[in-house]
Amino acid sequence: MKCGGVTGPQPATPETQQIVDEVKLQVEEKEGKKFEVFTAVEFKTQLVAGINYFIKVHVGNEEFLHLRVFKSLPHENKPLSLSSYQSSKTKHDELTYF
Repeated sequence: MKCGGVTGPQPATPETQQIVDEVKLQVEEKEGKKFEVFTAVEFKTQLVAGINYFIKVHVGNEEFLHLRVFKSLPHENKPLSLSSYQSSKTKHDELTYF
């Protein structure tokens, strides 16, 4: 992975699901609602001073969210941070930098 560049889309992994599980409460607070379904579908990464994860999340029916989650460098020992998110996405919307 080159520094600053965003990787191509990859299928979600158990690690990706763990990341979305950890930020789910932050998203629910921002959206003002609870999500019964919150499943990572695909992701991209960007290497910065840590890693930005761009994750497409299925939240039920035909609704999807795009999350940008920052994972700091291991020695910083900081929790995952929901940097931004986009709602009203569909299964076919491309996961892009935001």
